[in-house]
Amino acid sequence: MLILVARLLTRHRMDVVLIGNAAAAIQGSPVTTMDLDFMFRKTPTNLNKLKRIADDLGAVVLRPCYPASQWHRVTRDRDGLQLDFMAKIDGVRSFESLRSAASAVRFGEHDIHVAALRDIIRSKEGAGREQDIAVLPILRRTLDEQEKA
Repeated sequence: MLILVARLLTRHRMDVVLIGNAAAAIQGSPVTTMDLDFMFRKTPTNLNKLKRIADDLGAVVLRPCYPASQWHRVTRDRDGLQLDFMAKIDGVRSFESLRSAASAVRFGEHDIHVAALRDIIRSKEGAGREQDIAVLPILRRTLDEQEKA
């Protein structure tokens, strides 16, 4: 799925950063997720790009459930595909700060910027949701192991 998503993000020139459990798993953290979470700049142009990506996937863009979160979900019923695009993420100062510490990871022929593990931890601490708090010890242990290596 990440190869397809990387190809579509590149095709539509959508500048995003993968964050959340998928980004943590890519960096070796033993966590799972059912969706892909991205931070993006919320502009009219990027919202149009989101619609085009959804069209290419045979998916729809849902209106934000919580308007203050500036969160847009791309979902496809036939297989449960879920991509979440957020303009604001708890614990993250700005898209620019997140992107500057991110690493480009190749999926097929295209790259996706993946948030640094330290930023993923900050976002989960900032969110403070039960599911975020539950994975923090795992993420911190992974970060500790990386720093010792």
